[in-house]
Amino acid sequence: MRLRRGYAGVLVAACIALVALPCLGAVKLPAFISDNMVLQQSMKAPIWGTANPGEKITVRLGAQTHQAVAGADGRWMVRLDAMSAAGPYEMTVAGQNTLTVKNVMVGEVWLCSGQSNMQMSVDSAQNSQQEAAQANYPAIREFRVDWTISTEPKSDCGGKWEVCTPQSVGSFSAVAYFFGRDLHRQAGVPVGLINTSWGGTEIELWMDRPTFEADPELKSIVDRSDTSLSDFAKGFLTTDAKRISEWYVSAGRESAAGKPISLPPLLPRDPRLLESGRGPSIPSSVYHAMVAPLVPYAMRGAIWYQGEANAGDAYKYRKLFPAMIAGWRRTWGQGDFPFLFVQLANFDWAGRRIEPGESTWAELREAQTMTLSAPKTGMAVTIDIGEGADIHPKNKQEVGRRLALVAQSIAYGKTGVYSGPIYDSMAVEGSQIRIRFKYVGSGLEIAGSDKIEGFAIAGRDRRFVWADATIDGDTVLVSGPKTADPVAVRYAWANDPSCNLYNREGLPASPFRTDDWPGITAPK
Repeated sequence: MRLRRGYAGVLVAACIALVALPCLGAVKLPAFISDNMVLQQSMKAPIWGTANPGEKITVRLGAQTHQAVAGADGRWMVRLDAMSAAGPYEMTVAGQNTLTVKNVMVGEVWLCSGQSNMQMSVDSAQNSQQEAAQANYPAIREFRVDWTISTEPKSDCGGKWEVCTPQSVGSFSAVAYFFGRDLHRQAGVPVGLINTSWGGTEIELWMDRPTFEADPELKSIVDRSDTSLSDFAKGFLTTDAKRISEWYVSAGRESAAGKPISLPPLLPRDPRLLESGRGPSIPSSVYHAMVAPLVPYAMRGAIWYQGEANAGDAYKYRKLFPAMIAGWRRTWGQGDFPFLFVQLANFDWAGRRIEPGESTWAELREAQTMTLSAPKTGMAVTIDIGEGADIHPKNKQEVGRRLALVAQSIAYGKTGVYSGPIYDSMAVEGSQIRIRFKYVGSGLEIAGSDKIEGFAIAGRDRRFVWADATIDGDTVLVSGPKTADPVAVRYAWANDPSCNLYNREGLPASPFRTDDWPGITAPK
């Protein structure tokens, strides 16, 4: 029987004590250590599971044999020797019983996470039927983590590895698949994509608890959450647990008698589990259930497409996003693994503005760009391939391609242009402002017009007006006919801007502003 989401939230609160316990007994493996899995090449790959305390475990893969003894808590782990890309292999895990994991490949593993634009499937992308017909890539596999939440870190998650075929690829994450396909085509090695994504989720849900607790400003987020859960739990334990218990008894009787099972009783909803029907809202709850079980599975890096749900709080995102990355890196213990992300695409239900103005989405994009100061991070700019009124643009092929370009440099050390122009500095020259960029590549160019669109300029009154802009070598000169004493420039500073500055490699310039004036999401 399948419970409604509201009831599921109540049961999560009722079963807190159970979610973190390992299932002991015969040798068992997590769901993602299973048939069709991909192991990370050139890296010691952890393999782990549970067994009876003190039980001796032997793991064999190819010519390798490794042994471990289950601890008092029943957990055990071995680390396979680093291997080159190859396969398929069979892996056996033996204790009192023997498990065989079939069709194991060794190649490149990437964690793919975020909200709905990462979750969005190949079936929903542009040219989906044609893409599926051509998706005969048995060396590409995806493990899709089942949606669930937990108030404590879990040791396992639901899901299974799927081999990429024309029949299976439709359910793959589109961004992850097109990213992985480009890597596979370029390197010719197997690619494993661990898809742990959930539409509508805020970044706070994906952060580990110690990251919040280590910072007084962030700790207040979980403190407020803990208080509301405590209040809810008190009411649940005093009144609602009895009704749930009675329903389980009656449901069992109905099932035994062959009768339809009645619906569970209507119960109060934990306000943090579901907000306005949007999804889970407990800080760390998605991390606990959908990321923590994967640690420390060896991987090359992570790709991330999220931010829409945090656009109204962009200034806080400046701190949350790099903190989340640092937290994941700390728990994985692989050092600063590559973390690549997608800057929010152009989008606005209301359409494009006629005059320059403030923008929550522009401020979120700014927060994402600021995160590039963290080591081994890279950003794919998508300001030109959104669909305006659709928050889920269908051109995920180009998103994947641009992420793969970034990966070639950040993760694999190859030379080449992987980013469009990013603002570097400005200089006032009389009535003009000169803008310098990083990642100019072989030069700047204008797409689709003979005039640069998207620049605005302001004087000391801080009022922005549309500006004239011209390319001058590797810089852009910006001026305004009514701004004789300019002090600041903005580019593509809107939810859905009209903008067309690129480098000659065809990669768009990132939105930016030269001022640091308080935005509309700044703390009041």
